[in-house]
Parts: sequence; structure tokens; C-alpha cells
Amino acid sequence: MKVRIKYFASIREAIGQPGETVQTDSPDLATLRRELIARGGAYAEALAPGKAVRVALQQVMSDESSLLSDDAEVAFFPPVTGG
Repeated sequence: MKVRIKYFASIREAIGQPGETVQTDSPDLATLRRELIARGGAYAEALAPGKAVRVALQQVMSDESSLLSDDAEVAFFPPVTGG
């Protein structure tokens, strides 16, 4: 399936692009994240396991067990604090 991925803030800076479209067989967000980490380099560093990363699916905050569908939009971004 085709998935559109957007990267924000420090994740975008680390990866060096605002987004991309990928072909994947990943059934859920956790598997997609592991697939991206397996690319190595900046992906492995920015999305590393244990690193605080928020994820949205179809513009709704989601946990990594959320299921993907064809042409889904996924966004990865660091947690945001305010004051």
C-alpha cells in the first residue's frame, strides 16, 4: 500500500525532508516506524526505539497499534511543550 509520511520539527531537520510517499506492507504504525528505522542513518536516529516521538494518523493523534490503510497520511513529530 501507499502511505504519505510527513515529518515535523527536529525529526524533519534530522531526516532532511518534510515528507515522502512510501510503498509498505506494514499493517500498523509501529511496524512502519520500525521499517523506517531499518533504513539506518538519520531515520534510525530520529525515530529510534525509546525516543519520544508522537504520531498522527489521518491528522488524529494515534498510538502505534493503529492500523494503516492505503493512501493513509502519517505524521511523526517530537512532543511539544508549552508554557
